[in-house]
Amino acid sequence: MRRIFALSFVTVGVVAGFAACTNTEPPSGFGDASTDSAPPGTFPDGGFPLEGAAPDATPTGLCGNGVKNADTELCDDGNKTSGDGCTDGCRIEPGFTCPSPGRPCVAVECGDGIRAGDEDCDDGNKASSDGCSATCRAEDGFKCAPNGGACSPTTCGDMNKEGTEQCDDGNLDPFDGCDPACKVEPKCTNGTCTSVCGDGLKFPGEDCDDANTRNGDGCSSTCKLEAGFTCTHAKTAPPTSKTLYIAYRDFKAAASAGGHPDFLAANFTDTAINVLATGLVKPLLDSGGRPEFLSRRGSGALDIIQDATTFSQWFRDTAFSKKVVSTLTLAQQAGDTYFFDSADFFPIDTAAGAWPERQSDGVAMRNFLFTSELRIPFTYKGGESLSFRGDDDVWVFVNGHLAVDLGGVKEARFGTGSIVLDAANAARFGLVVGGFYEFAVFQAERNPTASNYRLTLSDFDRVLSTCKSECGDGVKTPDELCDEGRERNTGGYGRCTADCGRGPFCGDGIVQNADGEQCDSTPGCTADCRLVSNAPR
Repeated sequence: MRRIFALSFVTVGVVAGFAACTNTEPPSGFGDASTDSAPPGTFPDGGFPLEGAAPDATPTGLCGNGVKNADTELCDDGNKTSGDGCTDGCRIEPGFTCPSPGRPCVAVECGDGIRAGDEDCDDGNKASSDGCSATCRAEDGFKCAPNGGACSPTTCGDMNKEGTEQCDDGNLDPFDGCDPACKVEPKCTNGTCTSVCGDGLKFPGEDCDDANTRNGDGCSSTCKLEAGFTCTHAKTAPPTSKTLYIAYRDFKAAASAGGHPDFLAANFTDTAINVLATGLVKPLLDSGGRPEFLSRRGSGALDIIQDATTFSQWFRDTAFSKKVVSTLTLAQQAGDTYFFDSADFFPIDTAAGAWPERQSDGVAMRNFLFTSELRIPFTYKGGESLSFRGDDDVWVFVNGHLAVDLGGVKEARFGTGSIVLDAANAARFGLVVGGFYEFAVFQAERNPTASNYRLTLSDFDRVLSTCKSECGDGVKTPDELCDEGRERNTGGYGRCTADCGRGPFCGDGIVQNADGEQCDSTPGCTADCRLVSNAPR
């Protein structure tokens, strides 16, 4: 049957305010922010700086006290834990530099092949798009060796959560909490949804939500604000297109072996069937979140559904159907309105997972017999509207309630409907301003001639957290090489630069004689830039 389907509605997210991230004891990651008692150029017997030794400090012969003893130690980060750059014997570990006693050691350089400091990864180069970015941050779709080395693609759907995957439930299905790209989805039960950290929807119970579950980017894996960042929460800028997941289920004609009795049934050729048939489904979704059978014919003239058992198979995975998961891309129109329109809608004609059966449209053999399922979470603000036109069955549910009922094997002229989510309908569907709900759109193409699909989404926005590091606040974040605070970011030896880079330091490959270095990164040179002959015993 020729049908046109169009859907229009408006959504909005919760807009939160501005949040500043601070830390009263910030680790700079470079330079000693606690004292200037022994500045570069002040050297004891061995010719090396005491770097921050305080007059009342614990005796310097004790490794792990945060005071570097030049005669016995190459570093001292204030603990006796190995694996953080300074060993339990106060020796610098590969890939690290430890410029400031009592402070954390940091990675010498991104791209040296050794994962160190707050690097997510280090694959030995500074190229992006290979799993590890030019700033040693993990990239989507990859897993990287824990201690450094090459990255490799992850496999979504193998039930093994790896790399930057937010989830992996062992399948590539949408609408089950973990989407086909292994990103978390809002959890919706009968149309009412609950936000999940990482889904990109900022809700009151979350400090932030930046659409991922990574740490070190301002918004943590538990959606808490992180020190050293400023985060804002606002509507995302309208993109040029929106891509939604859609699930198709392909069926064979009733007369075919293994065919489904509700698709291309024998009585579909009767002209009396070409009418709108409301009342085929119950007014609420069933416990599985699908439409539930109510009547064989509803308000129609002829039976067009066999029974409750056959109808329950339309939007579920059974032996009668082949499921094909795909996407629907809507182009941006004016403002935040997105539109899809096809007069030749045969989305699974060439799908590898579909049945091979085809029917003629008068010109070519096409795949006519299928259903589609589309779910769209939204935050209710009031006044959203839906309008569309279609032939074969279309049902739209809001918060699990039937909002639009256009059943039947019919022409498009019999299938026009609209709804506005005003105060009256909000009460009818149980909607509260600021609540998180779901539009669920179920469609069936059950009889050949033509296939059209038209969908419009208006004001389909969301609130997303955007976090940026604050250079000069004294908190080193993963995207900064160094941060001791504005007053100390002078660019001097062992100090940070004003833009949170590094000034000259031991390990940069340049011998800074004036600052007490005897060598730098050459054979016979210690990790703290002294000749081996002067190394601690």
